[in-house]
Amino acid sequence: MQIEKLRAKIDTIDSELVDLLNERAKKVLEIARIKKKERKGYYSAGRERKILERLIKQNKGPLPDEVVEKIIHLILKTSLDLEKKQKVVYFGPAATFTHLAAIKNFGEGADLVPVKSIGQIFANVEKKQADFGVVPIENSTEGVVSHTLDMFLDSDLKICAEIILEISHHLLGKGDLKGVRKVYSHPQALAQCRDWLEENLPTAGLLEVESTARAAQTTAKERDSAAIASDVAASLYGLKIIASHIEDRPSNYTRFLVIGRDYSEKSGQDKTSILFSIKDRVAALYGMLSPFKNQAINLTKIESRPTKRKAWEYVFFLDFMGHKDDESVKKALAELEEECFFLKILGSYPKGE
Repeated sequence: MQIEKLRAKIDTIDSELVDLLNERAKKVLEIARIKKKERKGYYSAGRERKILERLIKQNKGPLPDEVVEKIIHLILKTSLDLEKKQKVVYFGPAATFTHLAAIKNFGEGADLVPVKSIGQIFANVEKKQADFGVVPIENSTEGVVSHTLDMFLDSDLKICAEIILEISHHLLGKGDLKGVRKVYSHPQALAQCRDWLEENLPTAGLLEVESTARAAQTTAKERDSAAIASDVAASLYGLKIIASHIEDRPSNYTRFLVIGRDYSEKSGQDKTSILFSIKDRVAALYGMLSPFKNQAINLTKIESRPTKRKAWEYVFFLDFMGHKDDESVKKALAELEEECFFLKILGSYPKGE
């Protein structure tokens, strides 16, 4: 009898939840109509982050924070689909880690479209053939993806969000380990599994392809080959997992960027990326970093790349904590710009988790 009473209360709460979700959806659609009229963007990583953090702070249990986050994340992605289904291009084919990063950020309801190169991702978003693109930028083991950095030199696209994805590599194939003569994968995946491959497949040929998913596609057609790819690729391409978690370092993460045409609003936990070129003089780079020290701004990454326009001419990519609209950041960038040939703000966006 007591159980029945409690179940009746749960039924009432469930009905109220459905009503509240639909009431929320109505407000979302009202906002969508206003955004369409004012030609404003629908997706805001900063706004989503503020909602998540506010509600997690309000959570008093017994639901764990991570469960609340998953529920709210699903509601936010469903709401975004109601406003306008976002077309997102990613480095394909399906089941690449970039694809998984796109799903993590936009949800499976988004229109996720694979393209064949990072250059095509930038081109699709620039030409308004897609709303956003997802590109890899760096791996915790193998470092920066230089081609992505180079694309920002001539692009006006903005970084709208970052996605941190834990990478687990699996050896996929049709047979067993003894029968593997060739291993296909992306160069970074092969590098991240170098020690395991030397120990377990010392005589196998290592063949580089443009993506881990392409490796799985190729392996699906051959009996004596294997691919280093995700468990999702195994399911999608009809392969079995010969060996699991073969990455050399257990803490293996890749950082991805969401690129779009507009800046993201402040979330309170933001990161900013810039690129700049400096005048060739003694201690020039040291001088460029001084404004950030003066404003007590934490630098998280610095990377140099050749401009490819003139020998020994470089640009610098810099990541730091803070949003471009913060007063301390404005002061630091104004001081930096005085000493630069050029300065470009690539984006301010919520710090990935």
